[in-house]
Amino acid sequence: MDVILADPHARFEPVVKDPDGPRELVILGSTGSIGTQAIDVVLRNPGRFKVVGLSAAGGRVELLAQQAHQLGVAVVAVARPDAVDPLRAALAALGGPVPEIIAGPDAATQVAGMECHSVLNGITGSIGLAPTLAALRAGRVLVLANKESLIVGGPLVKALARPGQIVPVDSEHTALFQALMSGTRAEVRKLVVTASGGPFRGKRREELANVTPDQALAHPNWDMGPVITINSATLVNKGLEVIEAHLLYDIPFDRIEVVVHPQSVVHSMVEFTDGSTMAQASPPDMRMPISLGLGWPDRVPDAAPACDWTKAATWEFFPLDNDAFPAVDLAREVGTLGGTAPAVFNAANEECVDAFLQGRLPFSGIVDTVAKVVAEHGTPSGATSLTLEDVLAAETWARARARAIAAG
Repeated sequence: MDVILADPHARFEPVVKDPDGPRELVILGSTGSIGTQAIDVVLRNPGRFKVVGLSAAGGRVELLAQQAHQLGVAVVAVARPDAVDPLRAALAALGGPVPEIIAGPDAATQVAGMECHSVLNGITGSIGLAPTLAALRAGRVLVLANKESLIVGGPLVKALARPGQIVPVDSEHTALFQALMSGTRAEVRKLVVTASGGPFRGKRREELANVTPDQALAHPNWDMGPVITINSATLVNKGLEVIEAHLLYDIPFDRIEVVVHPQSVVHSMVEFTDGSTMAQASPPDMRMPISLGLGWPDRVPDAAPACDWTKAATWEFFPLDNDAFPAVDLAREVGTLGGTAPAVFNAANEECVDAFLQGRLPFSGIVDTVAKVVAEHGTPSGATSLTLEDVLAAETWARARARAIAAG
């Protein structure tokens, strides 16, 4: 690969109608964890940002209506057509002008191509791929929290993205992004991605067999949605982040290391060839990476609390137990295979997480089942010929196969 998707040394300036006015934004997944925190950043910086479009699945109509009303957006997109009438009624009850409402499975993709400066993709899951491609194709800055769209469609994203057009929002990747500003690409020896270890850090594989959904959803540091929280407990999330780091920064898999850091204060590190390591540290609060993505290349003052250096603190680092948590090694294998293998990995995992939350699959069965689906998928065709149709077909097959295996 020769394309650095997230290059902190590059600058991409979209064409906007009013470069001196507030930066106009579209927020995809506005009622989720990333979206609500992004809106908090926007509301605390009214002269700096203006949201012109929102998208959501449609399950939290009252919240979506409140967001649209408070922000004064022009367009609201919902994936569920049955949410349109309740949304319109909720907006009317709030008073003021009612924005245009777009509904259907392609609604987020439509709003992602709106005229604006930046599109924050905070959608969870691979359904974020089409909106990611739409934002890039429209020439917007893509503020990327939807890691799955990059992972399942890496070659498609690489074919569209221009230098500096993508700014990552994952706490680990924004940390790498900032640390990489300290040197040139040739000076980078290793990327070090940190993991909290989730709620089961230090547990042996045999101790994980009877984990309940409630236990797995109790993350010690982060407040996230259910799928991401379970992925953090299995460390599938860390495996996805290794693939993402490889794609964003064009660093080989054997130079991307994962270490367990329970405090979640050092979000990731870059080791340079002279032996120095640059780390980005801040308390676990997603408003910091979100604000950096929305404001890049400038920082947003007081976006989140800083470390309190007047209090004693200890930061710990441990090697990853690959036997208890095999997801990272599996992700390296999948990332190396390329093609549709990452799409299969991700789709099978989403189905297995759902089966676990519904009590149809044990916790340890999540990654074991994903591994079986990946093995059955085999070695894919070359990544250079990948199409969106290939990705969607691979995902459909992987979901069906994962459901069949989970059903026994």
